[in-house]
Amino acid sequence: METPVFEEIDPVSDCDCPGCVHRRRVFPVAPPGRPPAHRAALVVAAAAAAAVTSARAAPAAASPHAPGRPGLPAGDEPETPQGTKAPLHGPGGTPAKPALTIKETTRADIIRRAKLWVAAQVPYSMTAYWSDGYRQDCSGYVSMAWNLPGNEWTGSLGQYAVRITKEELEPGDILLFHNPSDPERGSHVVIFGGWTDYTHTYYVAYEQTRPATRRQATPYPYWSNAAKYVPYRYKGVSVTTGGAQAEPVQAPRQQATPFPGASYFRPGANNKYVTQLGQMLVARGGARFYTSGPGPVWTESDRRAVQAFQQAQGWKGADADGYPGPHTWSLLVEGKGKGIPPVAKAATPAKPAPAPATAEGKAGTVPPFPGRDKFRPGANNAYVTQLGRQLVKKGYGRYYTSGPGPRWGEADRRNVEAFQRAQGWRGGAADGYPGPETWRRLFR
Repeated sequence: METPVFEEIDPVSDCDCPGCVHRRRVFPVAPPGRPPAHRAALVVAAAAAAAVTSARAAPAAASPHAPGRPGLPAGDEPETPQGTKAPLHGPGGTPAKPALTIKETTRADIIRRAKLWVAAQVPYSMTAYWSDGYRQDCSGYVSMAWNLPGNEWTGSLGQYAVRITKEELEPGDILLFHNPSDPERGSHVVIFGGWTDYTHTYYVAYEQTRPATRRQATPYPYWSNAAKYVPYRYKGVSVTTGGAQAEPVQAPRQQATPFPGASYFRPGANNKYVTQLGQMLVARGGARFYTSGPGPVWTESDRRAVQAFQQAQGWKGADADGYPGPHTWSLLVEGKGKGIPPVAKAATPAKPAPAPATAEGKAGTVPPFPGRDKFRPGANNAYVTQLGRQLVKKGYGRYYTSGPGPRWGEADRRNVEAFQRAQGWRGGAADGYPGPETWRRLFR
């Protein structure tokens, strides 16, 4: 890997580095008499740029993550604006000499240093510096774990590393996404801690993100922007410690937790047991059902993962409805039963074709739930018509003044809300947006 060339230039007053952009947003008018905090911008001019860019597409701006349902959290997406290159302890510190220093280290030491911030729960900040001198953002965290002489950012970490493949990843390596067009949107870096199982679909990630440093199972390569994360290895990592690091990668069992009750796993539920359930399902092969999370809000992803686990035990019908009971829970917390088979062997239902406007489902059957995104403001599809006609058929169409039709409107939402309240649901479970349980009860 050819080392990029860096030069320092004197920026104009509208510098667009992450630090200055952030300061202009927070302080539109600089305090009188105070000079700009940033005096230099980093410019990258790599001689091998043409070869590198031809080998892989340049990262694009990351799309902001939108929650799947009004009022629900966005998931585990990072919001990680970051500072620029800086010496230890910030701008007032003494710059390291020489600027690019490769210190030899071991994988075990990288993970040991990463765990220090996890244990201390270091708060995320792009301007604050921890007692060890490293900036409390994602790139400062990697700079600390790699024991670099100063604070790097996602645009400069690559000069200390070589690019590797997914198959070569070992604990202490990193997964890096740098978005040069807008570093504050999408740019992120995490430390690879080891695979969670033989399928290599989830790994243990050490990362600095809001609110504080964390270690958790993460889908490879990350929750979003999957095509943009690139594996890198620190140039100074010792080649003699290939298997010396003993990083546990199996998800911890939750044997001490009794089954909390079926009500904790229903539409509208938001609690720690949903997160615990999702993590156990991921450890048993259910990672493919999650595009974000697992998190505390019960979603269709959780239900499908539970159903796949239940079906793996050979259960049918109501015993495999996707809602955990005491038996399902005990198998998961004790690590017993069969795991969810890989997608090639799993008996997953085919994706339903778009429903015709007149489809109501055959007698005695429930048509597959098409997904929450079909019933949101701006939606226009046959499923909205199908839903509306079933509401009218069940006696919950009094808010329609015309239709029902294919465009989702407030009348649809209010009719759904009336149906949900008739089930005895309140709060978030009766928000007027149909989920799989609302759909099932409406069409059964």
